[in-house]
Amino acid sequence: MNYQSIFRPDLFRDQVFIVTGGGSGIGRCTAHELAALGAKVALVGRKAEKVEAVRAEILEDGGMASAHVCDIREEDAVKATVKDIIAEHGGLNGLVNNAGGQFQAPLTGISQKGWETVVRTNLTGGFLMAREAYTQALSKTGGTIVNIVADMWGGMPGMGHSGAARAGMVNFTQTAAVEWGASGVRVNAVAPGWIASSGMDNYPAQMRDWIRSLGDNVPIKRMGTESEVSAAICFLLSPGAAFISGDCVRIDGAASQGGRVWPLPKAKNNEPFNGFHRAYTPKVLSDD
Repeated sequence: MNYQSIFRPDLFRDQVFIVTGGGSGIGRCTAHELAALGAKVALVGRKAEKVEAVRAEILEDGGMASAHVCDIREEDAVKATVKDIIAEHGGLNGLVNNAGGQFQAPLTGISQKGWETVVRTNLTGGFLMAREAYTQALSKTGGTIVNIVADMWGGMPGMGHSGAARAGMVNFTQTAAVEWGASGVRVNAVAPGWIASSGMDNYPAQMRDWIRSLGDNVPIKRMGTESEVSAAICFLLSPGAAFISGDCVRIDGAASQGGRVWPLPKAKNNEPFNGFHRAYTPKVLSDD
């Protein structure tokens, strides 16, 4: 089987895209869809085995991909990695700023080190990747950047460090869209809500029941799929979004739109879209 994208197969033929956090979850799915649409995908991650595994999957499916180990929190490493990618592929057309991470804790339980680690990953690292993609390539040729943030509207209790960083990334998106627009560079953000993705397995066992109940708090009464996020990312990278910049698309089934106070009836007609042929159910959501 191949990726069942809603877009035409040659949409990104011979274009080069960086996908950070490409070794798992939404990044892995997006990398597969971009490759299925003809792109050369540069997978960036901290763990070689993860990005190499996804690279092998893409090559097995007939796509084109390279794997690069980089800690996006380190400025010199980011500069060198972006330079290497451009040299290897002969250019750069866009960046999917997907890498991120956080841990569950109330504000009073977050140390300065814990706070700064999450902010460096979810905000500073994204800034560094975007800045280098722009200064080394996109400022000369034009291109697109999509920053992956999160549903942090109304606060992010239990993950305040991530909420603050993600809100900062949305503001960075808006600023970059203005400053870099004259170069032909569009910058947008995508804010996934509760998505059934491998990242859910990183949380402690005591959060299992809460995670499994998240879909009940979404107006359409289910979690999203990685494919539903990837489809929005691919659209924002595409020529069809040529006049969209500085925006943030929420992919959360309207969970951020008042569901906490409006009673949610039983849902119907809410079948998910899942075009990712290599998708798998997170262990925390499995009945096994």
